[in-house]
Amino acid sequence: MSTALIIVDIQNDYFANGKMELVNPDKAAANAAKVLESFRKNNKENIFHVQHIAADPALGFFLPDTEGAEIHETVQPLENENIIIKHFPNSFLKTDLESKLRENNVTKVIVIGMMTHMCIDATVRAAVDLGFETTLIEDACATRDLSYEGTDVTAEQVHYAFVGALNGMYAKVTSTEDFLK
Repeated sequence: MSTALIIVDIQNDYFANGKMELVNPDKAAANAAKVLESFRKNNKENIFHVQHIAADPALGFFLPDTEGAEIHETVQPLENENIIIKHFPNSFLKTDLESKLRENNVTKVIVIGMMTHMCIDATVRAAVDLGFETTLIEDACATRDLSYEGTDVTAEQVHYAFVGALNGMYAKVTSTEDFLK
């Protein structure tokens, strides 16, 4: 039984001048880097970088062979770390993430990354559905403002609504500071 770190979609298109800028991605990435550094010191073999590559150019970002699709410099994978390529919000859907976790006898996963309301939500829910005990480090995640039917929802409201929905039933939600204690 071991624990894995899953770093979801911390990619250049989510940062300043990217094709899908989020709110405060640098703060989330800095926290993710702290978690990654801690994991590297204590649990080297179970680090999984998930990289979204758009299967359909109509998505408009994370296009194949672009700088925007590259993993951001703050969480660059080391040679011995796993990179999982995905084409859907759920990091487990049509990838080998689950089989690699099982091969390593992983029973607990720590999830960090981007976007809270989409790929983080889908990945956390899938992890739990697959039987993994899941922790979400919420301040190592970022999202963006949304709008529906003329109602604007700030990124902060979006983030906390999704984190609040996941907390308890789906994941233990914590902060970077509390996780690193």
